[in-house]
Amino acid sequence: MMKKILFILSTLVFLSACDKEPQVSQPQPASVQATLVPEVLPTDKWVGQWVGVEGLSLTVNKDQSIGRGHYLLTMRYGLDDDASGTFKGVATEEGISFTRPDGPQLLRAGDGVATGLKWLTEKKDCLVVNTGEGYCR
Repeated sequence: MMKKILFILSTLVFLSACDKEPQVSQPQPASVQATLVPEVLPTDKWVGQWVGVEGLSLTVNKDQSIGRGHYLLTMRYGLDDDASGTFKGVATEEGISFTRPDGPQLLRAGDGVATGLKWLTEKKDCLVVNTGEGYCR
């Protein structure tokens, strides 16, 4: 009689386990995925203050009004009074592309040697526009 009860109970347990449908997780909509795992652009790490030589400076901010991959670059890029301003930039594979009065430019990652400025040669974390124009942390 005990064997019969165990057999019936084990059969019921087996059948109840088979009755459940496997749970398959449904992919979340893209908007939910973006909030769960935000994608960070390499250029987002450049946000903040950067210092050049002889009073030159650069501040990189995200342009929240436009969205992801857009930046505002506030810079003093020369010694003349008119060599400063705030410029809109866009992330590219090479860096941040922007245009200022002296033409289209590309801000890219580099080191002190890449700036071409002897005062910055020891620096490791820099942003370079052209040889002779760089900003480091």
